[in-house]
Amino acid sequence: MPAETSHHTETSWSLVLPVKVLAKAKTRLAAAAGPLREALALAVAADTVAAALRCPQVAEVIVVTDDPLAASELSALGAHIVPDEPDQGLNPALAHGAAVARRTRPEAGVGAMSADLPALRPLELGRVLTAAAAFPESFVPDAADVGTTVYAARPGVPFSPAFGPDSRARHAARGARELALEGIDSVRRDVDTLDDLRAALALGAGPRTAALAARLPALSPEAGTSRG
Repeated sequence: MPAETSHHTETSWSLVLPVKVLAKAKTRLAAAAGPLREALALAVAADTVAAALRCPQVAEVIVVTDDPLAASELSALGAHIVPDEPDQGLNPALAHGAAVARRTRPEAGVGAMSADLPALRPLELGRVLTAAAAFPESFVPDAADVGTTVYAARPGVPFSPAFGPDSRARHAARGARELALEGIDSVRRDVDTLDDLRAALALGAGPRTAALAARLPALSPEAGTSRG
């Protein structure tokens, strides 16, 4: 339809990514990553930000974080850093980032995206954002079909993310359109566990994540043999 074609061709996006203080990040990988856990968390976030910035539909990446090292590293990649306000959890932090985005780019759509998508491919993200432009609110479920990796609100539409437990069902219940697209595995593959990390590496993780993963004993060939 003509209206949808207009949205598809004209909408650019500001993406808001939340990054935890590294000391508290990726705790479910603590046993596997040991002293490299914080470095791995930062590597995953950096690969995600770098890939998002290469997506033609993305006008800006805003990272919400109170971690000074993450702020420095991700700013150097080109992200706009804002503090975690009002420091009341994930969705309020995303809403704060979205408010910043809409002040600076009111003509753009706003998306909230997980910062732990180390295999993210810019072209796959672009397909998601192009599809999102056809709906007031939309979302992409994670690989487990339980959570959410991307939530998007078109320009002028209230930004109401519902991340947290069972967020796929929560976003759907609020009327957001689920984007059931084929071939967007990299957008759905978030990393919380060692098996998630293995799956991201199999898809083709970014260089920082791949380099850190190569140093993890849990991912050594010997570890794979013992699992078998």
